[in-house]
Amino acid sequence: MSRAGIYLDNAASTPVDPRVIEVMADALARHGANPTAAHDPGERAADAVARAREPVAAAIGAAPDDLIWTSGASEANNLAIQGVAAAFGRQPGHMITLCTEHPAVLGPMAALEAQGWSITRLPVDANGRCEPETLAAALRPDTRLVSVMQVNNETGVCQDLAAIGEALRAHPAAFHVDAAQGAGKLPLDVEAIGADLVSLSSHKLHGPKGIGALYVRRRPAPHLAAVWHGGGQERGLRPGTPATHQILGMGKAYALAAEHAPAENRRIAALRDRLWQRLAAVGNLVRNGGPEHVAPGLLNVSVGGVHADALHYACAAGEPALAVSRGSACAAGSAASSYVLRAMGREPALAAASLRLSLGRFTSAADVDTAGRVIAAHIERLRAMAPMDAPADAVVA
Repeated sequence: MSRAGIYLDNAASTPVDPRVIEVMADALARHGANPTAAHDPGERAADAVARAREPVAAAIGAAPDDLIWTSGASEANNLAIQGVAAAFGRQPGHMITLCTEHPAVLGPMAALEAQGWSITRLPVDANGRCEPETLAAALRPDTRLVSVMQVNNETGVCQDLAAIGEALRAHPAAFHVDAAQGAGKLPLDVEAIGADLVSLSSHKLHGPKGIGALYVRRRPAPHLAAVWHGGGQERGLRPGTPATHQILGMGKAYALAAEHAPAENRRIAALRDRLWQRLAAVGNLVRNGGPEHVAPGLLNVSVGGVHADALHYACAAGEPALAVSRGSACAAGSAASSYVLRAMGREPALAAASLRLSLGRFTSAADVDTAGRVIAAHIERLRAMAPMDAPADAVVA
């Protein structure tokens, strides 16, 4: 980073692994042909794309041909949600999701709601989890889709997908999982949970931006129609020339994750807990999300007694500069407090005064120790300068 800063925003995007860059550079040099072209260079490119599907599919227990390449998980979410709606034509039905989902899920559902669809947004508890029984009770005969994320992008809270999938087995609704934050890092088996549609990301896993995938079950296939037209690529569901170098980069990123994930998760979780212990010492901090249900790389804390904007400015402008966030990068332009944290019962002021600290493959112990010291110093300085009243309901891990 510039200014010798420390990067703690891996939930927004991860630095690309040098080994991925090497694969992509080689692909740009060797595979300039269109992978759909019927000649030798095109077929070589197509073979490379086919091989790249294998580690991505293996990460979720799927077959390589079950994947539809997209420009990222946000597009995959849109294709899943709008594609199901398109399959039912002019017969609006019902969809279920959680009120804490990513904007790439809540947005298309809101658009469908304006077109006559009925949308149920289920609440979560203080730890950010939705009980499977609550979801099962919300099912209706005309429920067409249930969309639940694997790992929340703000808090790292993991939903019980196996139990949710079991609640849906006797219902014809399609089960969609936004796995952008978890796939390749945490176990996910589409057969075990009964998922019909799964959105995957590359740049959350030290791969390139601009590429993702949607798993689409083949048997039994969900009701899913194309929402874009003009090409026959990707089973007719997503037209456009495949971006060979990005696809190969995503494949390499997933291959590396499969090789390193268990040990990497243990190391990152230990660093995350070390960071929390350093921050908790300043007092009046709330750890958002029950630690037993949070993915290894995420730590979301609300800081009592400080002004949210001042804290974030101090982190960004201090020395060393800290790359942290309030929550979803897709909502970074909003001055409002986090809707995810408010749904978990945080007061608006405390929900606004939050830091999302996300660690990754290249986060070191020195990074964590320095960041912990610097953030704690910022908090103590700001409290001394302009103390604010805030509830002292710190949650200790």
